[in-house]
Amino acid sequence: MAIYPQLIIDALKNVRYPGTGQDIVSAGMVADDIRIDGMKVSFSLVTEKTNDPFIKSVVKMAEQAILTYADAHIDIKGNISVKSKQAPRPALSQLLPGVSNIIAVASGKGGVGKSTVCTNLAVALAQKGYRVGLLDADIFGPSVPKMFGVEEEGPVMEHVDGRDMMMPIENHGVKMLSIGFFVNKSDAVVWRGAMASNALKQLIGDAHWGELDYFLIDFPPGTSDIHLTLVQTLPITGAVIVSTPQEVALADARKGISMFTGDKVNVPILGLVENMAWFTPAELPENRYYIFGKDGCKKLAEEQGYALLGQIPIVQSIREGGDDGRPVALNADSITGMAFAALADNLVEAVDKRNRELPGTKIVEVQTH
Repeated sequence: MAIYPQLIIDALKNVRYPGTGQDIVSAGMVADDIRIDGMKVSFSLVTEKTNDPFIKSVVKMAEQAILTYADAHIDIKGNISVKSKQAPRPALSQLLPGVSNIIAVASGKGGVGKSTVCTNLAVALAQKGYRVGLLDADIFGPSVPKMFGVEEEGPVMEHVDGRDMMMPIENHGVKMLSIGFFVNKSDAVVWRGAMASNALKQLIGDAHWGELDYFLIDFPPGTSDIHLTLVQTLPITGAVIVSTPQEVALADARKGISMFTGDKVNVPILGLVENMAWFTPAELPENRYYIFGKDGCKKLAEEQGYALLGQIPIVQSIREGGDDGRPVALNADSITGMAFAALADNLVEAVDKRNRELPGTKIVEVQTH
């Protein structure tokens, strides 16, 4: 008997989509591309989103319906393709087309104030008129939402260029997303590596970051597979290493530097930031107490041939600003405000120098053995 399109469509009316119970023809899931070549039939099913959980079973039911209601001899197995109404995520090389510079802010160990430096650096850059984004990739201690005073907020989805995209939260002139928006604040975050990596890829590739001069990424401390995911997903312009002056922190800072400068990763180091460089009491602004040793990070920068981008003093207001969601960089006239403003200027200069003198960073290729 002859096979014709209406026969196929009538058979498919017997297939119900599990999510709604509606038949797949009425639901508009059968594309207008039925091809018949003798007994071979092929066509596409159209889903709302790229990773539809029901689509595999719908394909199986569609194959079965055609064999049952049209003709048992039709060659249909493996000939139903799936298309999505949702445009696919762009290729890695086109992930952030509107972003000029991607900056990793990292540290060899925890507890050196990396997130505080990253947050205040982002605010200081925004205050100078740059368009700034900040991704909190610190899976195990996402503190950026608290520092920006947006803990209770959550990103909304909007339809942009055929895709449902997360809209970053904006505060103090900085666009920001954090893993912290998607976990309960009081719960310990226990992620398997793959889960964490996928979550980060979504925060990068499925968010509408728009046009940015600087996209700062607050890396987790240490070295982990999260670091690898990020350098395999984005061409990072350069890394800023944060350390405190004491020897134990400097030893870890060296590890952080070698992680980025290794043969495979090859991300340029833009410079070092010495956090908690000295303690200055608010009532005695001229006094400096070198609690953790003096100029340790400065000496490390000189020894390794890197720029010292800034020395940030310990002042009580830094901690208070972080806890209250008002980063100290907002107060440009304070001691720390001036320190972060200088850090921002030095970073802009370091990025400009790097872009003039070195070729663009490549995404790290995934090695498969």
